[in-house]
Amino acid sequence: MAFQQPDVSTIKQLLERTQTIAVVGLSPKTSRPSHQVSAAMQGFGYQITPIRPATDEVLGETCYPSLYDLPHPEKIDLVDVFRASEHVDEIVDACIALKLPTIWLQDGVINEPAAQRAQEAGITVVMNRCVYRDYMQLGINK
Repeated sequence: MAFQQPDVSTIKQLLERTQTIAVVGLSPKTSRPSHQVSAAMQGFGYQITPIRPATDEVLGETCYPSLYDLPHPEKIDLVDVFRASEHVDEIVDACIALKLPTIWLQDGVINEPAAQRAQEAGITVVMNRCVYRDYMQLGINK
């Protein structure tokens, strides 16, 4: 089975029901896209959980070194990935192990075999799209 991107209505429903987003690769630098997108999503009412080694806090939230270090992974609705494509395999492994429901690979983050593997494990995968741009264009109301 090849990777299949969810349709726009599915993406809209996903963003409407999501409450907590773990952001893998969330930078503390305000000039970075990961920080800007996450700050905007936090402003829209989403709970942001930063995943970044060697950082204590970003956007006023406690940082965790990896998804495996989350104290309550069952509370994560969506894993938003701002890492290079070659790191997606290990992130998918963690999402499968922790039974996380959704992985969102941001613009330019493309790894079709890993995305397909995640889908085969029952995880919803959105790839090569911006969560902020989709939120704005789809008219989400949180």
